[in-house]
Amino acid sequence: MTDTRWLTREEQETWVNVAQVLMRLPAALDRQLREDTGIPHAYYQILAMLSQEPGRSMRMTDLARVVGSTTSRLSHAVASLEQRGWVQRHACRSDKRGQIACLTDAGMAALEAAAPGHVAEVRRLVFDHLSDDDVACLGAITAKLLPTLHQGG
Repeated sequence: MTDTRWLTREEQETWVNVAQVLMRLPAALDRQLREDTGIPHAYYQILAMLSQEPGRSMRMTDLARVVGSTTSRLSHAVASLEQRGWVQRHACRSDKRGQIACLTDAGMAALEAAAPGHVAEVRRLVFDHLSDDDVACLGAITAKLLPTLHQGG
């Protein structure tokens, strides 16, 4: 058993700030989207990720990974999006067990209607407080952290 590597005072203060941002930012973005469009932030993320893919389609397991969701939670969200007519699912041709989620024209229209308000809120909450150098640093820091998080810790 190894000795615990306790956080330094500076690390602890930074960690408290990071933890608060990680909790408060998603809640604030969700609140704005729900109030303005009736779309939860998780649904917006699904629509946005699909919109950026060729054919506006993505394998469900890959979509779960990029939106940071479990496959069962994603399946539930996609079912709700299907009921709205915004997403369709179909079987993967190369793997009969896999499913492909595809953004419909109606889903794209919903995303396009929601995007301006969402982007304005992201700017207000995050980027309006950062210099160009801060943005570059934040990008570099998150790029360093994500690979470990994608591996499951």
